[in-house]
Amino acid sequence: MHAEERRTKLHQFLQRSSGPVSASSLADRFSVSRQIIVGDIALLRAAGVEICATPRGYVILPATDRLIRKIACRHSAEQMRSELCAIVDQGCTVVDVIVEHPVYGQLTGPLQITSRYEVEQFLQRVSSSEAMPLSALTDGIHLHTIACPDEGACQRVLEALDREGILLSN
Repeated sequence: MHAEERRTKLHQFLQRSSGPVSASSLADRFSVSRQIIVGDIALLRAAGVEICATPRGYVILPATDRLIRKIACRHSAEQMRSELCAIVDQGCTVVDVIVEHPVYGQLTGPLQITSRYEVEQFLQRVSSSEAMPLSALTDGIHLHTIACPDEGACQRVLEALDREGILLSN
């Protein structure tokens, strides 16, 4: 299979996938190295394909009619589980985390966390790696983009985060 054909098939596969797919899985599927897949993804992005790299793999996000909101939070590392669960327990998705870096400006980390199971997977990756969460760069202050089914769910998230002392307010 030639590179252009592989990239076309890779794009089609990601469009049909119901969730994130790791570079290693894609490499196995297309019988190439992980690095070839990383390069293919870069070329597809350069061609205008909106591919999101999450901690669990690559995904093409479907268009959504969900409400998209940004919320400002501040918490310790120990409160990360409470924060994420407060969001997903209301049927909302934690789309990403955003921090302001003094050198690079805004840094965004895609998350796409939709359930307590995915919260636990994320926290396991955090604890098993030597990497720090982005919020460690900003003394715990960060934004999350969340996607909610309706305004009521968004309001419940804000109330839950406020009760936990996590919502950053005026």
